[in-house]
Amino acid sequence: MSDVKEILSKHKTIAMIGVSKDPTKPSTIVMKYMQKYGYKVIPVNPRAKDEKILGEDVFQKITDIKEPIDIVDVFRPSKEVYKIAEDTVKIGAKVLWLQLGIRDEKAKKLVKKNNIGYVENKCTKMEYQKHFLKIRQAFPVLSN
Repeated sequence: MSDVKEILSKHKTIAMIGVSKDPTKPSTIVMKYMQKYGYKVIPVNPRAKDEKILGEDVFQKITDIKEPIDIVDVFRPSKEVYKIAEDTVKIGAKVLWLQLGIRDEKAKKLVKKNNIGYVENKCTKMEYQKHFLKIRQAFPVLSN
């Protein structure tokens, strides 16, 4: 499954790797936005393990999360993606989603071989806006 609209329609639990405690960072803005539109977003950041980001417990890695994950959403450099892809297969997630500027051909082959969807170089927030709100803009200011 690689149709973005279908992915965002069917899958509502996201493990977001690389979410920051800094509310001005793109990852945190995207997390807050996706929460606002009904997604359960579980933050993954080894440096913030056992803390909370936007009201959710932070995990060190996706394999530490006990509940089923639909989408593994990656805000990390491309060179880290293959290991994340291996963990995505291990936990049985449905989709590996790489944010803007992130790609990994080996990771793509691995997840596809395991019947896991693959999206690269796209922002979950921007794709949600485009497909469901018919908005095409980057990062508008979020109000509380």
